[in-house]
Amino acid sequence: MAGNNSVNYVFLQRPVDDRVIIAQILVIIFLCINMLLIVIFIKKESFHTSARYILFFVTLLSDSVLLLVSNVLLILTYFEITMSVWLCITISVVVLLYFIVTPVTLTAMTLERYVAICMPLHHGQLCSTRSTMYCILIIHGVSSGPCIIILSMFFASASLKFYKQSMICNVEAFTLYRWQDHVRSAVYQCYFLIMGITIAYSYVQIMKVAKAASGEKKKLTHKGLKTVILHAFQLLLCLIQLWCPFIETAVLQIDVRLFKNVRYSNYIVFNIAPRCLSPLIYGLRDKKFFLVLKNLMPTSSFTCHFSGRVYT
Repeated sequence: MAGNNSVNYVFLQRPVDDRVIIAQILVIIFLCINMLLIVIFIKKESFHTSARYILFFVTLLSDSVLLLVSNVLLILTYFEITMSVWLCITISVVVLLYFIVTPVTLTAMTLERYVAICMPLHHGQLCSTRSTMYCILIIHGVSSGPCIIILSMFFASASLKFYKQSMICNVEAFTLYRWQDHVRSAVYQCYFLIMGITIAYSYVQIMKVAKAASGEKKKLTHKGLKTVILHAFQLLLCLIQLWCPFIETAVLQIDVRLFKNVRYSNYIVFNIAPRCLSPLIYGLRDKKFFLVLKNLMPTSSFTCHFSGRVYT
């Protein structure tokens, strides 16, 4: 009972800021869109045999989990609610893992488009359902690398007293020394450099095919190029998010109020925004998803509004 009273006291003492409300509205909107597309994928069996749709499903789940957990941490941090270190470690494992799962999956989706356009005869074999399942396991294995490194450095450096404390949970709390921050940044930038090179290589190869193609093939390759560009843009936003802590630290030394504004802007632009692009890339641009959405919402205005934007 005393715990409930203390929580109520915190909420009464710290009224909800307008920016927090805006963040909640955006998160709810994007979660609802993601859930709608997830339900469509589950119900439509034809999606279950396509590598691109299976990987798209993985990004939807990853983005939804990350949005939900990071938003909970935002609320807990705003109201300065503490928790045990071990609970925070468990939550941080989810955040660290799914922060990387989405860009790694985007890279895999780009490679799938590369195979489909540049190696069409091998696409059925390389991008079969079984191969895609193995690919998902590899994606999660590769994505767990930074999480293992960050937590290993923390476990090696933290004293036993630290684990008995209560803390306001955030991933930065596990960076006890400056060198750990540098190692974390180096690992992330190495990951994103490899993914960036992979996407750039795929773009160049698809561009070569597009120049030599004609008719329906040319139309398909141009759509593939647009998809690769959008994936590259998502990856860029995720990469910029890695630099945000350095920017926020420098701003904090100048002005606390400016620091809060910068941190809020970074959360909206580089945390929420990259996670809402996947539904736009595949959910609204894809003909199959559009047709299912049209059946769910058979309003004439909806059909008229999007009919000119559907891609085959």
